[in-house]
Amino acid sequence: MPSDKAVVHVIDDDEAVRQSLQFLLESANIDVAVHESAVQFLRKISELDPACVITDVRMPELSGVDLLRRMRELKVGIPVIVITGHGDVPLAVEAMKLGAADFFEKPFDDEALLTSVRAALARHDHDHKRQTERAEIESRLATLSKRERDVLDGLIAGLANKQIAFDLGISPRTIEIYRANVMTKMQAASLSELVRMALLAGVLEAEAG
Repeated sequence: MPSDKAVVHVIDDDEAVRQSLQFLLESANIDVAVHESAVQFLRKISELDPACVITDVRMPELSGVDLLRRMRELKVGIPVIVITGHGDVPLAVEAMKLGAADFFEKPFDDEALLTSVRAALARHDHDHKRQTERAEIESRLATLSKRERDVLDGLIAGLANKQIAFDLGISPRTIEIYRANVMTKMQAASLSELVRMALLAGVLEAEAG
């Protein structure tokens, strides 16, 4: 069972590169796991704790670009940093189009790579917290009755109690009771917090622009 621990996975068929990156990351107090190939990494991905991937773009069996395609198919949404050799910039650009977070040409600057990794880990942490919060909100939504959900929809649409009461054919006093129930079950301290929860859970779509 994967834990919440952030681990950077280094994928490169060159042992010297793997060892060098492992030393660099561990020196910066970052947990590392190394893999000889993208195939090896994908074979174990369900039991790993990935937060970020650093992969060479040119590898036998499965290239870094192929790895990105496969991760997209598997819906593995973790940041990928691609390392390229001289003359591989077109491949790096292709990798960026497939969702790579960053790319570095060899020889790369250690501090620049560490900065990119830390940004990727921060993104992972943020995304993980949002996923956890969204799951909690969805579980609270599931506890609402049909009528409470109707009242919630009215509230996040910006309707006044009287309008919701009119639309549902019940008294404003009854709406107040339902509203209190909704706030309690959703653990919302204010209407603005309720709207924020609805946005996060996808109940209320954010307007573009």
